[in-house]
Amino acid sequence: MPQSSKLRIALLTYSTKPRGSVIHTLELAEALQALGHQVCIYALDKDGSGFERHLSCEFQPILAQPAPQEIDQLIQQRIQEFVDYLQNSSLDYDIYHAQDCISANALAILRSQGLIPHFVRTIHHIEDYNSPYLQACQDRSIREAELCLCVSAGWQTQIYEHYQIHAPRVINGVNLQRFSRDRNGTESQISQKFGLKLGLTNAPIYLTVGGIEPRKNSIKLIQAFAQVLADCPKAQLVIAGGATLFDYQAYRDQFLAIAQELDIAKSLIITGVLTDAELPALYRCADAFVFPSAKEGWGLVIMEAIASGLPIITSNCPPFTEFLSNQQALLVNPDDVGAIAQAMRLIRQSDVSQALVQASQSILPKYTWENSAQMHTAHYKKMQKLG
Repeated sequence: MPQSSKLRIALLTYSTKPRGSVIHTLELAEALQALGHQVCIYALDKDGSGFERHLSCEFQPILAQPAPQEIDQLIQQRIQEFVDYLQNSSLDYDIYHAQDCISANALAILRSQGLIPHFVRTIHHIEDYNSPYLQACQDRSIREAELCLCVSAGWQTQIYEHYQIHAPRVINGVNLQRFSRDRNGTESQISQKFGLKLGLTNAPIYLTVGGIEPRKNSIKLIQAFAQVLADCPKAQLVIAGGATLFDYQAYRDQFLAIAQELDIAKSLIITGVLTDAELPALYRCADAFVFPSAKEGWGLVIMEAIASGLPIITSNCPPFTEFLSNQQALLVNPDDVGAIAQAMRLIRQSDVSQALVQASQSILPKYTWENSAQMHTAHYKKMQKLG
């Protein structure tokens, strides 16, 4: 790449823990770096451990101090931590790109102080906040960005309806070096760690990723799973992941109470946050991926599951219907517990699961991080010319 074409890019994310927008940041940074750009990730780091994976780009951790439980105060502190750190840094980038509301608010403050010329904001999805403060933070992070990007056509439409802003769409990708069907010997360790019944007849392992929270539709999922257990008592449901900024304790308590009431606790495995090496192996241990989510920016985990050779059950609404057809996944009404359960029964049939896996593989070449990085580069350069 000619020197004049090389961009210095700062990518900002609110956490070092594996959530969708954080993974997007990491993979985009690596792909931009591979294209010849100079990239640095700035991320709030609560425990000082950084990211688990080795990065080819630069990384600047920003120590996130213990914060109040009250969510408005927590968000305010996290924004200020970004601002304080960046005010004392040598900022010399062509592009400042925030992947979330917190880092975008920090960049808006820095720009108002004349410390940076402009910033980009990727909107993965819009939240419906009850808190006026959080709503104002979200609005500011979107309205004050010189350029907003988004990851799906559905959210592109909603952003225009809510804000009258046209946000060009950039794609997500899937890292086929991390996620594949190829077993590497770590699967037995994962199965032992979590008590998975690998290879047993009539003992399907259903996997979902994203933890227990309202938008993951976790309660309806376990209600559906309880129906499946009635005629397949050896089945297991694995709920992986769960690091999040928000406290969903009330919902988790309700979830656990319902699980107890349905008497499914012995068949339910809640892994908590997984290491970078554990997640790919866990996909390979599962028989099907079940993701009847109520709201997503895109659903990166579905792409990871497809790359891992799993048949998919997900919601029959955007953004999933933007990239999945009825031949590539079982698409269900996320509000219909019976429909989710029926899909979980149906996907146990080998002819159904094999057909879904075969049809869904054609998605993977379209969604690469290299393609995403090239799209981002084009938008960055266009903004530079305008600015």
